[in-house]
Amino acid sequence: MNGAVPAPVLRPTGPFRKWLGQRVMALIPFGFAVLRRFRPIFRKGTTYVVTLHDDVREVFGNDPAFGVPYWDKLKVITGSEPFFLGMGNTPAYRAGLGSMLRVVRPDDLPGLGERAESLAAEIVSASGGEVEVVQLIRDVTFRMLGDYLGVPDPPGASLQVWATRLFEFQFADPGNDEALRAEVDVIAPALHAHIDREIARRKSAPEGKDDVLARCLALQAAGEPGFTDIEIRTALVCMIVGGPPQPPMVVPQALEQLLRRPDALRAAQTAARTLDDALLHDIVLEAMRFDPLAPGLPRKVLKDTVVARGTRRERTVPKDATILVAFASAMMDARRLPDPKRFDPKRRPHEYIHFGHGLHQCFGRHINHAALHRMLGPLLRRPGLARAPGKRGRLVKNGPFAESLWVRYGTG
Repeated sequence: MNGAVPAPVLRPTGPFRKWLGQRVMALIPFGFAVLRRFRPIFRKGTTYVVTLHDDVREVFGNDPAFGVPYWDKLKVITGSEPFFLGMGNTPAYRAGLGSMLRVVRPDDLPGLGERAESLAAEIVSASGGEVEVVQLIRDVTFRMLGDYLGVPDPPGASLQVWATRLFEFQFADPGNDEALRAEVDVIAPALHAHIDREIARRKSAPEGKDDVLARCLALQAAGEPGFTDIEIRTALVCMIVGGPPQPPMVVPQALEQLLRRPDALRAAQTAARTLDDALLHDIVLEAMRFDPLAPGLPRKVLKDTVVARGTRRERTVPKDATILVAFASAMMDARRLPDPKRFDPKRRPHEYIHFGHGLHQCFGRHINHAALHRMLGPLLRRPGLARAPGKRGRLVKNGPFAESLWVRYGTG
């Protein structure tokens, strides 16, 4: 982690494997459409896939029957320290969540949105008429959230690399890749040590900042439970791993969807230029529906449970099975979304399931709502925004991650 040449943020992938992965990702929407029509609750071995909007919400909302499967890998990342992401609805879950809600506050949201837009404007202004969107969003996100959390880059290393590798291990490594695990076994303790040093430094020489770390330390000094050094470190580790890697995946995908739809792109540009924040938010949220963060999220079945009881598709899923909750499919379900293939930024909020539903919906969803669209604002305001020529102007993915998308625009 301390070599002269920085590691790439995404792990390199061979050309054939990348091509195959892109083809598989491209076929997933078609596969979901077939399942919604003919086999809405699909079984393959011990894995079940739910594809309809009602069933996805049912599974997400039934935490006593469908638990999160994150603990086995999360304990590698946290050093076996508990965090509410890996818990059911227990007193420990509620206490951990409550502690974080004391330091991640609703009145922070406007400032985070403004900071995201300011950082994006700075990068776009300096780019000379062409920019790679994935790295643009990555730089904005990590600077914004790193400052907000109070966790700077580690000396001689990159928080972008560390967080993205740990995110991949936690959420996108179903095959338990040995090479990735070897990296994680180095990165996780290094991140612990880095945050421990920041905690000690900030306690010995307070800087007068109002960031999440400073708020945690103030509550610790006041004797509040839930804010020991280890608890603070664990919370910061998990927020770094679960938060900043997401916008560089989903925001470039949203822009790709706008570039495919000239009318939607023009509407987004008009909203950005007229500073219609609410409309730009709704347009970007709708663009994300066509290519969300992931096809779905896994849940582990804690007890034999009937899904879609009383319908023709009713099915019992057995204890210890895995169930994939396909929220990408749910957001294309014509039973609950009128004309789902139509781009419509006026859809009702309950039709979206971008950030999950129920007990384990994304902790950072409010920050996402405040900031994701504003990261694109400075780019959308530029005249002549279009794809860069050739293959560079098409979104490239590396597995589930957006890897590159080049655009060009006027500088006047």
